[in-house]
Amino acid sequence: MKYDLKKDRKDLYAPGSHDFVRVTVPPLTYLAIGGHGDPNTAAEYTDAVSALYASGYAIKFAFRARSGDDFVVGPLEGLWSSDDPSSFAERRKDAWDWTMLIPLPPAVTDADIRVGLDTAVRKKPELPIDRVAARTIEEGLSLQILHVGSYDAETLTLRRLHAELMPAQNLTFNGPHHEVYLSDPRRVAPEKLKTILRQPVRAID
Repeated sequence: MKYDLKKDRKDLYAPGSHDFVRVTVPPLTYLAIGGHGDPNTAAEYTDAVSALYASGYAIKFAFRARSGDDFVVGPLEGLWSSDDPSSFAERRKDAWDWTMLIPLPPAVTDADIRVGLDTAVRKKPELPIDRVAARTIEEGLSLQILHVGSYDAETLTLRRLHAELMPAQNLTFNGPHHEVYLSDPRRVAPEKLKTILRQPVRAID
């Protein structure tokens, strides 16, 4: 058996691009590493993403060796927040806090994660793999959409979500902004990038 979350959970990883839809996100386990600053210029961000992928592939091999099954290493995801929410609309990226994620299938065990991380540390000692940890996140009710275009072009869509759609549905924020990167920006033109924009929400009391 080969697990592929993008295919197994199309409700979470294949939304349409026409408008935001509601989805209930169950508890999911991720590899996670956090940091701060502009992802386009901060060396910390580049090293963090490299550490995530090195860890993800090491866990994949540990899982396969133990179980005989396999999984596709999931897409890079990110949780984004800031002490000053206006920094997102104004694209002041140096004020952003981020937690980068790679999702893991439910069949992966704590032992697989320990073995994989230990292996990754030995093979890539120059990367901050010691900061990578498994984290379970339950976002629950969320609104999400597929955004096609550059990352900077997300602003209008998010402004509409925050200023129009959420107030109209009596909803407020219930967690950080979540992005799922379905395209590799090194290989795909900015106008063709595919990114899931997800916002956990709750009803206003």
